[in-house]
Amino acid sequence: MQKRISVTSDSIRCSSCMLNEVCLPLGMPRYEMERLDELVKERIRIPKGSVLYKPEDSVEGIYGLRSGSLKTQLEDAKGHIHITGFLLPGEILGMDSLHDDVHRSHAIALEDSEVCVISLDDMDRLSKHLPILQQQFRRLMSKEINRAHHLMLTLAGLRSEQRLAAFLLNLSQRLSLLGYSPYEFILRMSREEIGNFLGLTLETISRLFSRFAREGLLKISQREVHLLDLNGLHILAGTDCNA
Repeated sequence: MQKRISVTSDSIRCSSCMLNEVCLPLGMPRYEMERLDELVKERIRIPKGSVLYKPEDSVEGIYGLRSGSLKTQLEDAKGHIHITGFLLPGEILGMDSLHDDVHRSHAIALEDSEVCVISLDDMDRLSKHLPILQQQFRRLMSKEINRAHHLMLTLAGLRSEQRLAAFLLNLSQRLSLLGYSPYEFILRMSREEIGNFLGLTLETISRLFSRFAREGLLKISQREVHLLDLNGLHILAGTDCNA
């Protein structure tokens, strides 16, 4: 069950959150940053496996992931699940539902997680006094679109080994931006979920992890991954290692 938390003066807010450089504009004056604290009046704790929102839920705002990780997924008319993304701290959820104020997907916690609730009404009110907030909102929408484009490029026309290599590199880069090691991390999603996201079977994902380990690209134990050869993964994925 979700636990809603009222934000108090003793709680971590936008102006003091360690993620503010990830999800807020860089170079924002201190007094403007403190105004952003008005946006977050509530946080939600989501236990592992619990749902933050589901299709047909009304949109109450957008969500900034403060800790943990979530997945988003769609369900087609036949009941087949299609995972559309894995979210890390500092990333935003719910922006794909703003056009009609109704959620069209599920957002499910991969581990115990916490999100900040950003009310759309509060954002509209505050943006009148903070023009930079409108710029940031556009930037967040652009990131959402770019993430969707990256997914299409990952799946379209790539061989199975390229898809997995690109997925691992993307995860490595995103974790690095958060200050974590780009070489060693824990996969919060299962191999079956990775396969669903990449359009591959569980058997293919397991076979590829074993192959990558044999070729010295990585070591893997359960969900603990150690990337040994980033350049080799870039070559396999066909991406620029300096990008």
